[in-house]
Amino acid sequence: MKVKGLRWWVVGLVALAAVINYIDRQAFSVLWEAEGGIADELYPELDNAGRKRIYGRIGVYFIIAYALGQALFGRIFDKLGTKLGFALSIGFWSLATGLHAIVRGFAGFTFVRVLLGLSEAGNWPGAAKANAEWFPTKERAVAQGIFNFGASFGAMISIPVIGLLAQKLHWQVVFLIISVIGFIWLIPWFIYAKTTPKKHPWLTDKEKDLILTGQKNEELTDDGQEQKSLSYLKILSSKQSWGVILASAAIDPIWWIFVIWIPNYLVNVFEMGIEGITKLGWVPFLGAMIGAWFGGLLAKAFFNKGWSVNKVRKMTIGIGCAIMLPALLSLSNPGSPLIAVIIMAVILFGFQTAIGNIQTLPSDLYNGKSVGTLSGLAGMSAKFAAAALTWYIADKLPADKYSLVFIIGAALVGIVIFSVWVLIPKVELIKQKNN
Repeated sequence: MKVKGLRWWVVGLVALAAVINYIDRQAFSVLWEAEGGIADELYPELDNAGRKRIYGRIGVYFIIAYALGQALFGRIFDKLGTKLGFALSIGFWSLATGLHAIVRGFAGFTFVRVLLGLSEAGNWPGAAKANAEWFPTKERAVAQGIFNFGASFGAMISIPVIGLLAQKLHWQVVFLIISVIGFIWLIPWFIYAKTTPKKHPWLTDKEKDLILTGQKNEELTDDGQEQKSLSYLKILSSKQSWGVILASAAIDPIWWIFVIWIPNYLVNVFEMGIEGITKLGWVPFLGAMIGAWFGGLLAKAFFNKGWSVNKVRKMTIGIGCAIMLPALLSLSNPGSPLIAVIIMAVILFGFQTAIGNIQTLPSDLYNGKSVGTLSGLAGMSAKFAAAALTWYIADKLPADKYSLVFIIGAALVGIVIFSVWVLIPKVELIKQKNN
């Protein structure tokens, strides 16, 4: 049996995994703030500031685990492959989601959030690995855009879906329901992603040729040998690798400001309840969803003009940064909750325009056997930076004051620009010798 466009089926499943990933992840933030939810049931004696502090500290541990999981799963994907890597990641995070229903208190939720963070982290190096494995260079930004679309769509629908469920069901039941979805995903994954493009029996000859001949990162070394998976030390000896790592560490906290804190922001700044969160909390992620498509299609349009990989990546990342910078500064004083979420949508549109192309840089710079490792290192650094900002918001920022956070976000955009333009003088394959 031959399946036309099999690579798009595979990336579609990866994008669906990202949707599930965000539903599972966002459930905690919504169910924490809901009337009769986690905070009301477990911490009725605390005020908003006290609840925010506990929630934020649990969030910090989640992101730190997520950071460690990025590096761990980056190596797992390079060693075990895309098929088994995703199976391990989504299997364990679905289990962790279900365990949320049976724990209570700070220690219990910290444990299950750590388990969730470690396992959910595999989705991102896995997506980079699948992208490098299943797509030619010129299609990678589009493929990454589809994956990021899935993440943004999941983030967008998770708040209203979980919000509506929270108004009908006990929070423990909600966790059990959404945990099942990930296990169901494993069925089509094992059917469609049974092996690599080189060996897949369902791949047409035309599509196989398109994929394999278009993968410029699979070239031989300078001495004519097949490239091998590089060590951490070898990868970190390149300033281009540090450009990817630093750019990721600067841009990723911007996303986490909104993923972690939108419900809390709406509650504390505008005194909203679960109905208001359900009504407006999804709007920022609509901008992210559109931006994920836009960034990929824009890069493809630039490639169709004959632009080099270097010019395409830097131009697309630059446009995304140019959108984010003024929007972040204007969010310091939005005036109303509706204007605030619309500005957030603009920020996340710019974010997704840039991030999809930043996430393809590992596959532009290294061969496929080292992509997961660099992607994991970049993801780990990004999550540590996000954890630091989350800790600051939780412990140092007054419950109703968020303006300084958005100014910090604007400064981070400047670091992204420096990292990509200065530390990566030219985006191209780094030729290695097998020593």
